[in-house]
Amino acid sequence: MKKAGLILLLLAGVFLIFDRLIMPSYISRGSAKVVPDVVNMDYDDASNRLQQAGLEAMKSYNVKYLAQIDSNIVLSQMPEAGTEVKPGRKVYLVVNKREKPVFPMPDLLGRPEFDARQMAYRMEMVIRDIQSSPVTAPEMDGRVLGQSIPAQTIVKPGTLFSLVVGRYQMPVEGAKTIAVPNLLGMSLEQAQKVIADAALPMGKITTRYSALLVPNTVISQRPGVGTLVAPDQPIELTVVIMAE
Repeated sequence: MKKAGLILLLLAGVFLIFDRLIMPSYISRGSAKVVPDVVNMDYDDASNRLQQAGLEAMKSYNVKYLAQIDSNIVLSQMPEAGTEVKPGRKVYLVVNKREKPVFPMPDLLGRPEFDARQMAYRMEMVIRDIQSSPVTAPEMDGRVLGQSIPAQTIVKPGTLFSLVVGRYQMPVEGAKTIAVPNLLGMSLEQAQKVIADAALPMGKITTRYSALLVPNTVISQRPGVGTLVAPDQPIELTVVIMAE
């Protein structure tokens, strides 16, 4: 009898453990929701995906604006994909900032090329091209002589601009040459007058769309600023036009 009572007591203990500990844990795991991976999805699609999984999407914004990334794309999520959470849990979806920041174009004239590149990187601007221009002063070797967007012009991340950088060149004696003037940032009419005053011929004019700069602004020139050229060397310009 004692053995039978002991067995019954053990069975009752096992039942209580199963009923109070194992079963609730099993049921809890069965009702948990697994967070799906919605990174790189459109926010509306990601929100629908979470809703189908029994979760709620909450939009939040990245601290820093990221150039060339759509403002509706999910950059990250919290909790991360694969996490088990309670039904109805809020999942925070981080998207790009809605408004592009604007700031004044820095004055790069006289700065070393390396510094200009670093500044463009920090401000998320894009250097479209760098023209080399001969200089006879050794201290101007590798320094910025011109920039296509004048200093203090309001720009934003992703803006394209050009630089002219000096390259030291020993002066050639006896040959008649003319130093190409700095035309960047001038209006087309001003640049044409300066070219004529320098006794140089006008070359081809190329146009480029821009929503930031004043129409007819010179943003590129060839040959570059300060280049010593023959009197018959045409000066080519690139100017801004408005989008139609």
